[in-house]
Amino acid sequence: MQVLAHQGWENLNESPEPFSEGWATPPRPDPATEGVVLPFQPRSFRDFMLYERHCIDASRGYVRRFLPAAYRFTTLFEKISRRPFPAFKPGKLWYRQPIYYFGNHLSFVPSGTVVHSPSYSQALDYELELGVVLGQPLFNATPAQALAAIAGFVVLNDFSARDVQRAEMASGFGPQKSKHFLSSMSEILVTADELLDDVNALKASVCLNGREICATSTAGMRYSIGEALAQASLDEQLYPGELFGTGTLPGGCGMENGHWLKPGDLLQLRIDRIGEIQHRIA
Repeated sequence: MQVLAHQGWENLNESPEPFSEGWATPPRPDPATEGVVLPFQPRSFRDFMLYERHCIDASRGYVRRFLPAAYRFTTLFEKISRRPFPAFKPGKLWYRQPIYYFGNHLSFVPSGTVVHSPSYSQALDYELELGVVLGQPLFNATPAQALAAIAGFVVLNDFSARDVQRAEMASGFGPQKSKHFLSSMSEILVTADELLDDVNALKASVCLNGREICATSTAGMRYSIGEALAQASLDEQLYPGELFGTGTLPGGCGMENGHWLKPGDLLQLRIDRIGEIQHRIA
């Protein structure tokens, strides 16, 4: 079942209060997509990192753009050793349990919104992810119980200011202005009964200006979605309407595939059987 614009999802949570008159307002949809809204308003947003390949390739891409001297050294190391440069791999905790950060659930915009880079960044990036929406409360759940509590799935995009992100991560407090300014999701939420059996094998793609620059899929997670949700519920109450991201699908960001956003670009992020996110970069 595909769900549009809150239909049948009023019980998940209420939409936030509108902005008061005189306050700055968030980005608005392009006139061509006027009327397209979020399929639901997230109650919270946690974003996992379930793909080792994304971590390694994104780290390599960061060094390639921002640390060219170090990139030459790491490239030589990888050529000789035929293995990833050690610093490109996730930290030790990642190999022991699913890890995530809390994002800004109030900065989500729908597909069709014209996107502006934040004023403090010169390196706006996109991240194609699978979004998981909780439909039932969870507490100390098993992976099987966690899967049974899923309401549905969306295409998710975690916009990132890459030139700001590294310093924030080094602070020990995780991403802040590098992530919290904007995220987006598809206009369609597909219910779990349609996708759960195939959720680990959905084809996906990134297109820029009508040309496919990355073909990827949801395959290859270190931890299953059930295991990730179970970890999040460990001695912590989870509620219907909370949103969880899988983390970027391998190759699904500019830092990995080398195709960074620039003004005028048309970005399309797709996951088969769910839908797509489309943004024009202003």
